[in-house]
Amino acid sequence: MKFNHFFLPFICVLFLINSCNIKEQKNTVEMKQIDSSMLCIGYHWTEAEGRKFLEEKRKEYTTAYDWKKRSELLKAQILKGAGLEKFPEKCPLNPIIGDTRIYDGYQVQNVAFESLPGVFVTGSLYTPLNARENLPGILNTHGHWAELDDYGRYRPDAQKRFAAMARMGAMVFAYDMVGYGQLAQEYGWVHKHPDALKLQLWNSIRSVDFLLSMGADANRIAITGASGGGTQAFLLTAVDDRIAVSVPVVQVSAHFFGGCVCESGMPVHKAENFQTNNVEIAACAAPRPMMLVSDGDDWTKNTPNVEFPHVQYIYGLFNKPELIEYVHLPDDKHGYDYNKRAAVYPFLAKHLGLDLTKAVNPDGSLNENTIVIEDIKALYPFDEKHPFPEYGAKANEDVVWN
Repeated sequence: MKFNHFFLPFICVLFLINSCNIKEQKNTVEMKQIDSSMLCIGYHWTEAEGRKFLEEKRKEYTTAYDWKKRSELLKAQILKGAGLEKFPEKCPLNPIIGDTRIYDGYQVQNVAFESLPGVFVTGSLYTPLNARENLPGILNTHGHWAELDDYGRYRPDAQKRFAAMARMGAMVFAYDMVGYGQLAQEYGWVHKHPDALKLQLWNSIRSVDFLLSMGADANRIAITGASGGGTQAFLLTAVDDRIAVSVPVVQVSAHFFGGCVCESGMPVHKAENFQTNNVEIAACAAPRPMMLVSDGDDWTKNTPNVEFPHVQYIYGLFNKPELIEYVHLPDDKHGYDYNKRAAVYPFLAKHLGLDLTKAVNPDGSLNENTIVIEDIKALYPFDEKHPFPEYGAKANEDVVWN
């Protein structure tokens, strides 16, 4: 549906305020002034429009060189639209690392580090027992699951994923989106903030720095996440060449652009004389290994016939069509559930050199029975032994970009 210019700015602002699946929080944030005509929000296009866009774009890149030029434009617009055209100076990470909790085949430590002075990224680090040096690193992002019994990276299916990947031999860092986790529950951070996309992308860049600082293999860094976590995965992969393997789950769509301010609240898809969608952004991974995972119940339902063929065509320009894979689960719903984990583990094992037998039984079922699902607060990095620093940013408004 097309709206006239009179109504569009007003509708976009209303959609931005209500689009995230986030329960109302005490703090309210006034939206910054943005040019709403440059935003592509949610179902910005119809399925037919998304398909047509890809068909037309395909004609413009017929060689690997053509695509490289296009991908450089995409990267430049993402960074410009997100306000990261010039990176801030990278401050010391100053990590705060909690005590080690040992489980069957893996261990967990809660972590916080500074992405900007006083701005902490919070998460948990999962590693295999008796870990050797130069482990492959896997960043794990999460989507907009906001109810406390089904929340962010603390969800049971998420914790199973992190632990299984660690058992397979990876250093796994699972981290909170902006305005999630302990900083949201105990301080003043909110997710629906106009700078959420900017800070979230910067936090992901610094999360790569953190994995490398912990000794992860610089040539084997991967990222995966579902829904809004899938958006984080392909945005980071597009702008950071250090990501060697990517698996965006249930999010790459030709017509859906992400419905939250952290995905489409800044002009990363559109500018004067420029337009793209999340399929092209995801394809910036080429020719690095990537898997798309889709289902039949959301905006990825057309992946076998629309999104995957386009991305595969781009990989073909590099003569690397085997490095892009997809798994479509037509009877599944939105999420990173059992079937999706079962699809992703073999792909990561193949491209990162992991031991798949540590996560999958001989009959093909997942080996998750002895994975411990920890309480939310057990995964918070700040406690009496590791207090939140006095100089730390307690709300979004405390962020200072240098």
